[in-house]
Amino acid sequence: MKILMVTPYVPYPPSSGGQIRTYNLLKYLSQNNEITLVALYKNNEEKKYEAYLKKYCKKIYLCKRPSSPWQFKNIFKTIFSTSPFLVVRNYSDEAKTIINKLLYQEKFDVIHAETFYVMPHIPETKVPTVLVEQTIEYKVYKHFVNSLPFYLRFFIYFDIDIMKLKYWERFYWKKANAVVVVSSSDEKLIKNEEPKLKTSIIPNCVGDEMIIDKLGKKDLKSPTIFFQGNFFWLQNVEAAKFIINKIYPQLIKELPSVKVVIAGQNAKKLGNLINKNINIVNIEPDDINKVKELFKKNSLFIAPIFGPGGTRLKILAAMGSGMPVISSVTGIEGLDVTNNINVVISNNPKEFVSKIKQLLSNKNIYEKIRNNAYKLVKEKYQWSQTAKDLETVYKSL
Repeated sequence: MKILMVTPYVPYPPSSGGQIRTYNLLKYLSQNNEITLVALYKNNEEKKYEAYLKKYCKKIYLCKRPSSPWQFKNIFKTIFSTSPFLVVRNYSDEAKTIINKLLYQEKFDVIHAETFYVMPHIPETKVPTVLVEQTIEYKVYKHFVNSLPFYLRFFIYFDIDIMKLKYWERFYWKKANAVVVVSSSDEKLIKNEEPKLKTSIIPNCVGDEMIIDKLGKKDLKSPTIFFQGNFFWLQNVEAAKFIINKIYPQLIKELPSVKVVIAGQNAKKLGNLINKNINIVNIEPDDINKVKELFKKNSLFIAPIFGPGGTRLKILAAMGSGMPVISSVTGIEGLDVTNNINVVISNNPKEFVSKIKQLLSNKNIYEKIRNNAYKLVKEKYQWSQTAKDLETVYKSL
């Protein structure tokens, strides 16, 4: 098939959830299909990553979008138009022109739109369009607004923008020929909003580089608790602060020798922390080896995530790299996991501390959870199979 894929980011390096997903899908879809990629970029330095994508794409068009979302032009257009801020900040005249030209000059079998906010670049066309929603954006934005200081929450601008976001997200669901989501919970939400939509679940998986060949021994006498995330993302910031302010003070009383490692892009957003037992590690976007190293050497992954959205790739990466996972219910939403079998669920600081202590003090339980998690990832969460499932969605149109 000839696929025209449109993404709101350059899908390399595989550092954010969206980039990991798109990069791995490109890798496997390109084995049986011809892909033309139109990707938006913010900064010129991102253009160097085109070289990593050429082996998977017949043609690549990188199109400039606003480098900073908080530009006067974006804010002005958001206030005085029907478009929500998310659409405005991700819009590119260059991309719209190129996509129009490509659809006029070439015959594609399917258009793959990654996120609804690239849909405004795609004109009316008879080419079937598959819209992939990595998360339900209006839910995420509503959570962001609710997290703002009390005195800002009542600005009418925020309520209006949420209403615009919800309207246009639903509008583009209906405009697409099929909507792909990453979890059953997202599919249920979309079906409640728009029951007649054709939907499919194409879950996230683990990058090949994150799955270790075999499980090795872990030192539980000097344990390190690990959390990794992209801290441009609100839910990850909330989780990190929950660990630092809520879990750690109780944990250190129970396990005085425990260390905590919190790592990811934009980790500086967490502030300067002076604590010998908590290590904040900033990871550059293209430092994939650092990510792999951290996942492999730490003892236990915790994910106190309470906000909607996100791709849960960090959970799968932890499982594939041999760490048992303790997560909130929201953190594992959409994953086919079972409490106390291949994951441990906790929802408040006391529960997290109790479960951390239990896993680190009971080697049998520790090994059971991580062995079952590793087996699940190997059997069910492989990008090669996910790409085949996505091809089936294309062909059904």
